[in-house]
Amino acid sequence: MVKEEEDSSNRPDNTAFTQQRLPAWQPILSAGIVIPGFVLIGLAFIGIGVGLFLTSRDIQVLEMDYTGADGSSPCSVCYNLADKNCVCTMSFSIDSLIKGPVFFYYGLTNYFQNQRRYGVSRDDKQLYGDTSNFASPNSECAPYQYISNVPIVPCGSVANSMFNDTFELFKNVNGQSLPVPLDGKGIAWWTDYNVKFQNPNVTPLINAFNGTVRPPFWSKNVYELDTTDASNNGFINQDFLVWMRRAALPDFRKLYRRITDGDYSAGLPAGNYSLKIHYNYPVNGFGGKKKVVFSNVSWMGGKNEFLGIAYLVIGSLCVVMSVVMLIVYAKFKFPEDN
Repeated sequence: MVKEEEDSSNRPDNTAFTQQRLPAWQPILSAGIVIPGFVLIGLAFIGIGVGLFLTSRDIQVLEMDYTGADGSSPCSVCYNLADKNCVCTMSFSIDSLIKGPVFFYYGLTNYFQNQRRYGVSRDDKQLYGDTSNFASPNSECAPYQYISNVPIVPCGSVANSMFNDTFELFKNVNGQSLPVPLDGKGIAWWTDYNVKFQNPNVTPLINAFNGTVRPPFWSKNVYELDTTDASNNGFINQDFLVWMRRAALPDFRKLYRRITDGDYSAGLPAGNYSLKIHYNYPVNGFGGKKKVVFSNVSWMGGKNEFLGIAYLVIGSLCVVMSVVMLIVYAKFKFPEDN
């Protein structure tokens, strides 16, 4: 008797919702529904794939390797970094206009920013401007936590390994090298610049870093990254923010500058150019390569033919499968059950 009362108390209410009696639509997967469905899905995917593929083919990309490992590059003299302030110049030509806006990237290969231990080697509170973490950096930052018991700011492997090659672009006209303006504003994610990273609320900024030391790989302090523009200095420096957003794959490129000003608002015109490279970032230790990329974009982003090909393949498979199912149905169909 007690057991029956307990079962009764645990029983759900006799409503349409609790007893699963709500109206529902369950499609009957007959040949007349499945085969046309596969055809429609396949045609839709093929249409999207053609659009994506053609759009990607229209994107212009100029890519140049400047590692200097092969000995034939103008930057070969800098490959072993005997001179820490090595400068090399690469000359190249553009046959036709690269339509604007043109984006200037630097690229690295065989560089695993997605490695777990590397990725957690940072102090987010420090990067948010919390000065209490300046004196006691997060233990995850080790071995880039202290230098001779002096705290490192910003600490960690990610910050310490910041890319520090710099570039100057010139257009060669009648024997003269005219500088091409490079815009470095707005190249970082809005959330990084406005939410995740903040400078300490200390004026002048240098006073917030008293009693700290810069990362060992850096040549200047974080408050000296751009002394001409307070909105681009310290933890909110655009180049620093771009580097701190880690790449998912070992071969990646990151936005360095945009070419949108003056005579180059329509793009990079045909002609002869030279790229002056301040070669500081070593890659020979891990067998990596460095490159620069000039590219424009479309509504779908950068050049990516894989996405269009993937849609085409899936759409074609759907159409082929619909034909196969139609043949099987026509040959082996059975009378409907009474």
